Amino acid sequence: MAAGAFTASRLPRFDARARPLFMVACILAATGVVIHGQALFDLIHPQRNFDLSIGNAVAMIGLELAIIGLFAAVEPTLRGISGGLIFLAALTALLIGPSGEASPDVVLAWQVRAHIVVALLSYGLLTVGTIVALYALAQERRLQAAKLSPINQLFAPLETMERLLFGVAAAGFIGLTLTIFSGSSFVNDLVEQHLAHKLGFSVLAWVVFGILLLGRHFKGWRGKRAVRLYLGGFAVLCIAYFGNRVILEEFFHRSWS
Repeated sequence: MAAGAFTASRLPRFDARARPLFMVACILAATGVVIHGQALFDLIHPQRNFDLSIGNAVAMIGLELAIIGLFAAVEPTLRGISGGLIFLAALTALLIGPSGEASPDVVLAWQVRAHIVVALLSYGLLTVGTIVALYALAQERRLQAAKLSPINQLFAPLETMERLLFGVAAAGFIGLTLTIFSGSSFVNDLVEQHLAHKLGFSVLAWVVFGILLLGRHFKGWRGKRAVRLYLGGFAVLCIAYFGNRVILEEFFHRSWS
């Protein structure tokens, strides 16, 4: 409902009701964030072991999408994207639930918990960037095809989208750097802990995002080249985290620890 209200507030036919729709969307979104967060907190309470199944990890990233979408909606031109972020966050909330695999007798050190949180925050930021990149591609194609319709109001100007994309990429790159370096301190045996592929793909994604940011800074990269490179880096990162985790947990019934 919040996603629909944010989206409607950008359409010309609802201009007269844009402000009330925006207020309703903010209230609904904030309520959803609280409920979503509480459901996750019950599963990753500091006094319990992190119950981070694939579904819960995705839902935690979804919570970050919802929070970013809520704050981004302050800028009217970003409310279309906010609607998309909050809609995706709502879908991830359906994945929340106990995995039945977390052991209350095993308590993770605070350093490990901090590493996990930083990693998920980084993935969440880079996921936002992916959605922005897809919006930018769609907007560019619509402009090149000279498609003029009320739907165009759901897209922010390309310059705004690019600034947002590279801002998110920079923040996500910093988080990914912290994740890689903090995670390496917990590794004793890459092969035995099933972390070789994960670390390899994570470093590869880090390199791709680094090249993107350097290209932007020194060469002024933008447009399709930048978007495609970003999406490539994100795809590699997804393989690093979810690809390895799905293979280990769903097929071999093993974890990284």
